[in-house]
Amino acid sequence: MLKGEYPLERFRDLRTPFYYYDTALLQRTLETVRAALQDRPSWEVHYAVKANRNPVLLRQIAAAGLGADCVSGGEIQAALDAGFAPEGIVYAGVGKADWEIRLGLSKGICRFNVESEAELEVIADMAAEMGLVAPVSFRVNPDIGAHTLSGITTGLAENKFGIYHGSVEPVIRRALQMPSVRFLGLHFHIGSQILDMQDFVMLCNRINGLTEQLERGGIPVEDINVGGGLGIEYGHPNHLPMADFESYFGTFKRHLQGHRPVRFELGRSLIASCGTLISRVLYVKEGLSRRFAILDAGMNDLVRPAMYHAAHRIENLSSDGPEQAYDVVGPICESSDVFGKDVVLNECRRGDFVALRSAGAYGESMASTYNGRPLPGSVFSENPAEE
Repeated sequence: MLKGEYPLERFRDLRTPFYYYDTALLQRTLETVRAALQDRPSWEVHYAVKANRNPVLLRQIAAAGLGADCVSGGEIQAALDAGFAPEGIVYAGVGKADWEIRLGLSKGICRFNVESEAELEVIADMAAEMGLVAPVSFRVNPDIGAHTLSGITTGLAENKFGIYHGSVEPVIRRALQMPSVRFLGLHFHIGSQILDMQDFVMLCNRINGLTEQLERGGIPVEDINVGGGLGIEYGHPNHLPMADFESYFGTFKRHLQGHRPVRFELGRSLIASCGTLISRVLYVKEGLSRRFAILDAGMNDLVRPAMYHAAHRIENLSSDGPEQAYDVVGPICESSDVFGKDVVLNECRRGDFVALRSAGAYGESMASTYNGRPLPGSVFSENPAEE
């Protein structure tokens, strides 16, 4: 949204900080994704619920016909409550608890993405006890280093996720001997906030080689889950409000061999751009050599800058005054509670509304009550009755 498009009069009676969601942009994004896959009817997108599980947004995404990618029992239940069909839910996670496995089995979800042989044994035993057959894919660690932040890469051999690609065949053969398990496919995920399509080309090459090897050995692979990982342009939310879905899906169309169904687990690229953290300036503080804009939002409301050193575009929505450089910080009693240093903003005054852009992914979902602070609220552009 452009700076002047935020409904500041509506904001004035609301307690800050809160998340403001442009649900019209989210709808356009969902329609763009659907259009990009019109020529691949067997390819499915599962929304990564961990990115944002706000129930209003989940209902909108479910209504658009997407599936859900869940990493906990709580996310499975949230997806079901929002209207996602069980047959559209895939469940990943390196540490699935017994109750979470039983929940997925009892609800009839479409797939367990299994991360180890030990997990396979547990799922098989529980399915047998319940008189069910568990549909499984194996998460393969492809040992591919994505061009992204070290804290959100997942496909290296040293990461905790998945089964090393050179060791997966014996585990699959073990699964084929289990009457309470049905092996269906392979699952991959190499990281998040990836903008270099060559990373996905490398993934396709790894997938092609592995599926060919397995099928030569008499193991058919029914479908492939390539994970997610597509990034957005955090620095340019107005000029580039959507991720580059054309290049992303086009890469897999060109480089992934075979005609089997493909699943995608997109989160950030669907939801990040539609969300903005709205805060007010509490104080402007002059230091010895730096000027601070102290906000009423803190790292408990948006932890990405403190945790990952991630940068969000910051704008003063209330001012057209001369530009000045500020260290934009929050009120939390931690030195890491910093949203940005030397951020150029229109002149800040107490009470100004400040927007931290592209915060729809991993903002509200990672918020906490640290320092005894309340969780941020949520406000929606199209349905204010849901506030």
